[in-house]
Amino acid sequence: MSSPDPQVRAARNLADPSPESTPEKNRPGSRGPVVAVTGAATGVGALLTAHLAASDEIKHVIALDERRGDVSEATWHVLDVRDPAIAEKLRGADVVVHLALDLDLETDPAARTAYNVRGTQTVLTAAAAVGVRRVVLCTSAMVYGALPDNDIPLAEDAELRATAEATGVGDLLEIERLGRRAPRAHPGLDVTVVRPTVLVGGTDTALTRYFESPRLLVVAGSRPAWQFCHVDDLVTALEYAALGKIDGEFAVGCDGWLEQEEVEELSGVRRMELPSAVALGAAARLHRIGLTPSPAGDLAYTMHPWVVSVSRLHDAGWRPRWSNDEVLAALLEEVEGRHTVAGRRLGRKDATAAGAAGATVALLGTAALVRRARKARRRF
Repeated sequence: MSSPDPQVRAARNLADPSPESTPEKNRPGSRGPVVAVTGAATGVGALLTAHLAASDEIKHVIALDERRGDVSEATWHVLDVRDPAIAEKLRGADVVVHLALDLDLETDPAARTAYNVRGTQTVLTAAAAVGVRRVVLCTSAMVYGALPDNDIPLAEDAELRATAEATGVGDLLEIERLGRRAPRAHPGLDVTVVRPTVLVGGTDTALTRYFESPRLLVVAGSRPAWQFCHVDDLVTALEYAALGKIDGEFAVGCDGWLEQEEVEELSGVRRMELPSAVALGAAARLHRIGLTPSPAGDLAYTMHPWVVSVSRLHDAGWRPRWSNDEVLAALLEEVEGRHTVAGRRLGRKDATAAGAAGATVALLGTAALVRRARKARRRF
């Protein structure tokens, strides 16, 4: 899963420059599973690889990515997860945690979907072919959809009502469909699906960029509710899934949620309220002309609630280490100095103007500048 910069404590194995390396022997007497992690060199994958390699409950870690990562205790294989040769690299694994996803805002949507869907198909098929018992997929609680009539909180078995209008959500829905179908096509293969809420900790998403704005955009008549998930808590939830302490489909995040007013009070950032038609219309126009990476569908997740119960993890004995207040504070510290309007990162000069004018003026003013530039080009 893309984004967070890994904070891996394991030492680099500089003595072995080869793309595949043999680690230390498996832990003597360990009865834990051999776990393979895709997307293991960066982001959540790097954090999970380091965490599992240090765990006494894990026999061994197989790490797969397009480049070699930093955890010398793992066996590394360098390849694209869409390569059918991945099957041989997974041989001997009991569990695969599939985190090789591209959810980058700047990636071409068609290329992103091709990578995410084909990669998941290949991993599921390869895992079944070599006798892997369980595949763990990581999607997002965004698959529930952000809708004005959502319960707060949603039950984990609630209907998935999201559409493909927000960044990457169509890919995640298709990944979940593949996950549900895999056990029927490959008897003996179990698939576990982990759905984190708003992920924080080195991430760059439309939802984290929301907190980089000079004002917090609030759509009139909406009722936002915020539930965060720190990457540290996602890593321990993925470990639970890898160890078989929980299966099926479940959400992971902080206990409870924050209302928009609480977010504004804790952050000290004032709101800018806009009518729905103005906010959605401007967001759609700016995305259509390529000025912002986020489609208008992303805005729904800042308008309507999609808070989810995490009762299944609680029943399994897991507890989050982070609270919503703490994760919000960490996010604000992380994005300090960044300036975003309508999902578009601004330079220092633009950011000064945006801060003075407010988010609305900046958003609509940007659209006006684009129209002016187009008219000027037509005159020549």
